[in-house]
Amino acid sequence: MSIAFNSESKDPKVRPENGVLKTPYGMIHLEGPCTCEYISRLKMDGGLRNFRPPARQQEALMLISNLPEGKVFIARVQENIIGYVTFHYPDEYSRWSKHPYVLELGAVEVSPEWRQYKIAHYLLLEAFSNNFVENHIIITIEFCWHWDIKNSGLTLMNYQKMLTRLFSTVGLHKRSTDDPDITEHPANAMMVRFGKNVPKEALQRFEELTFLNKGQ
Repeated sequence: MSIAFNSESKDPKVRPENGVLKTPYGMIHLEGPCTCEYISRLKMDGGLRNFRPPARQQEALMLISNLPEGKVFIARVQENIIGYVTFHYPDEYSRWSKHPYVLELGAVEVSPEWRQYKIAHYLLLEAFSNNFVENHIIITIEFCWHWDIKNSGLTLMNYQKMLTRLFSTVGLHKRSTDDPDITEHPANAMMVRFGKNVPKEALQRFEELTFLNKGQ
């Protein structure tokens, strides 16, 4: 997972109504899942450059929206995308790609000028209110080298705690695993949410994938 946002709001009175956050600087629309065609008609805020230049990130969002089970949720001010959350199948080289029910919560980014309104939190609530999440095992793979530590002012472990609190609000919980990509750094973490429509045999298969090196 790639993450660039601050979770703290400087204005706790701001709350969404019917998918709209009313702020002193404009109305923020929380939308999704968005089509490739819709994303192409919008503009990316210049501050959305934590992972790649804004134009390239917009292309990435369009690509994800066209993938099987790819989902993109955006925060929009007028014609400008100021934040986004993505879902997609795990990378083909990941152990989690071996499970047909696993869907990964991917990049989460909010433009620095808009981070005081808890947009990431509200985007996640919007996304997890959709029925598709109940048909999947949603995972987040939190790699600390993607975190926006500089702008957050947090230490690595405090940033991890902040993420844990944030994702727990939509039903994700930390899970231990021997996946070497995660165990590479103590700040890395995996969080999981089991959809209510996922069959028992799929849950068992996920447990088997969580620890592949038992007894070694």
